[in-house]
Amino acid sequence: MEWIRISGGSVPAGEWHPAQEVATLWWASTPLAVAGLPVTGLTLPQAAQLAHRVGARIATSAEWEWMASGTVRRFPWGDQVPGPGHANLRGLDSGRPTPVRSHADGRTPDGLWDVGGNVWEWTTAPWRRDRIALLRGGSYNSPSQYAECAHANDIPPGICSPGIGLRPVRNTAPTPATDGATE
Repeated sequence: MEWIRISGGSVPAGEWHPAQEVATLWWASTPLAVAGLPVTGLTLPQAAQLAHRVGARIATSAEWEWMASGTVRRFPWGDQVPGPGHANLRGLDSGRPTPVRSHADGRTPDGLWDVGGNVWEWTTAPWRRDRIALLRGGSYNSPSQYAECAHANDIPPGICSPGIGLRPVRNTAPTPATDGATE
């Protein structure tokens, strides 16, 4: 698995989180994948266990939004409305998960793939008292606006779906001994 360093900064308050500082973090360059396809069908607790097995964790919703938008982009790749080269979204691709790294025009400026579309990504919302998790990024069955960096869906953490995956994040640089994920 390839890890990409994203510098931290100040995230302004949004609909889904209070204003806060986000640390510099190491992000998986793609959603966690096996044989090229995103791993799906996991509840949030299962996704968190899998992230832990690869020496990482699930991002908070604010961390994810910072990574996706850099606080200035409407979509992970910029402000251009999604087209077939950007993302696997409803009406733009096959109607099911596609191999990661299939949409080169949709990469973030930092080089992360599939941040918008293909599969939702689990995030946590530790500031919420209702224990609801937040999904980010949209899936192959989502309309284009769900790929917007500021969009999130709240969902019970026990739900699983073929349209929900995970993108592990690390607080520290990965080392060869801790980088055991497959892609």
